[in-house]
Amino acid sequence: MAVTTVRNLNLVAPSAHKAGAMRITDTAGSSQGRSGAVSELIGNNLRSGDVFCANKRSTRPTTLGTSPSTTATRTSTTRTTQAVSVPSADSTQPALCDVVTAHRDCRRRKRNTKSAIAFELHQERNLYELHQDLISGRYRPGKSTCFVITRPRPREVWAADYRDRVVHHLLYNHVAPRFIAGFVAGSSACIPGRGTLYAATRLESDVRSITQNWSKRAFFLQCDLSNFFVSISKEIVFGQLCEKLPRGWWRDLAETILFHDPRTNVDVRGNLDLVPPHKSLFNAPDDHGLPIGNLDSQFLANVHLNALDQFVVHQLRCRYVRYVDDFILLHESPAYLLEAYELIQEFLTQRLRLFINPTKTVLQPIEHGIDFVGQVIRPWRRTVRPRTANAAVSRLRSMPSVNLFEAGNSYLGLTSQASHGHADATRIANTLRRRGHCVAGDISKVYRRKQHER
Repeated sequence: MAVTTVRNLNLVAPSAHKAGAMRITDTAGSSQGRSGAVSELIGNNLRSGDVFCANKRSTRPTTLGTSPSTTATRTSTTRTTQAVSVPSADSTQPALCDVVTAHRDCRRRKRNTKSAIAFELHQERNLYELHQDLISGRYRPGKSTCFVITRPRPREVWAADYRDRVVHHLLYNHVAPRFIAGFVAGSSACIPGRGTLYAATRLESDVRSITQNWSKRAFFLQCDLSNFFVSISKEIVFGQLCEKLPRGWWRDLAETILFHDPRTNVDVRGNLDLVPPHKSLFNAPDDHGLPIGNLDSQFLANVHLNALDQFVVHQLRCRYVRYVDDFILLHESPAYLLEAYELIQEFLTQRLRLFINPTKTVLQPIEHGIDFVGQVIRPWRRTVRPRTANAAVSRLRSMPSVNLFEAGNSYLGLTSQASHGHADATRIANTLRRRGHCVAGDISKVYRRKQHER
């Protein structure tokens, strides 16, 4: 009859700084191995089975042939930790350095404007006073300037006071990252690295993808929102902000800026009669409309239409690119795009209280060309919109000489963004040369006209 050997293992965890001998109880005898198991102390602070360092001898068990049953007792020190309450970043007021950073962002590329120069005459005092007004709750938006532009069509543009623009940048720097992370890839405008060039190249990439490099036929649906900025509901936008902006100091600042009515304190310049009444902020309800031209308005417009972006990309599953209120859908089936158009209209009406302009809605084959953000995308080429190129040449011919340097470089920069804009750039360069300016050999920039001393 075979004898079954039963082994009882001592699985007590060893101490980190001590080592002992692991004994395995066997019915036939005893065996010994290394272990850090805790056992009773014997002799000179030794445990049964431990090795004595002086003579390298192991202590013997109390009974030969057997391993005594020991109970491990481990004494541990319990540390009482107290959780320290850390204030939320949304409830913490901005530091003075944050206001200085916002001022530097605000003056970028606008340092020579009158408002920026006036603010920097007493820069330290103005920044300190602004910071004190913000943290004390005394800040209120100041006077705005409203002027009218006529190209490409009459519309009113609002410009906040420089002090208020610094606050807009302060709010944007704190709030924008959490929203931008959730924007779809096809959304552009007022997003770092996503301007008109990004929108055009993104659309061109999507077109080449859906047509398999222009070898298959596909269609595009182009839509434009009617009176977008004037029709924005402030209540809906504020609700969208609250989804990612917890209650606190920053939410209060966003509410102050959003619900401020610039019409109560405004300096009007230009003829407002040129602007159609339905496109003027002066005729909008009190709880509707954002002033065109301010950073906060552009950013809040992106936050507002992010719901539309998510709906088109994840529900309709179309290739999609949007720049402000102008957006394009791509698909192989025109019938599917017509159905998507109806669903988008329903979504905008019920969720955002916005409407599509039917006179600017286009559904055509892609090979006919897509006019988007000042460029026209056709098979294997992307050019500047002909109307824009013709207007540039016409303006440069009659423009005062003092403005030619800035305008010429601006138009050459526009043509350089197009993949096939060399012909338009040549026309602009020849116009500038006739006006006495020098142009770089690669037609990338224009130089200032040399002033000869009399």
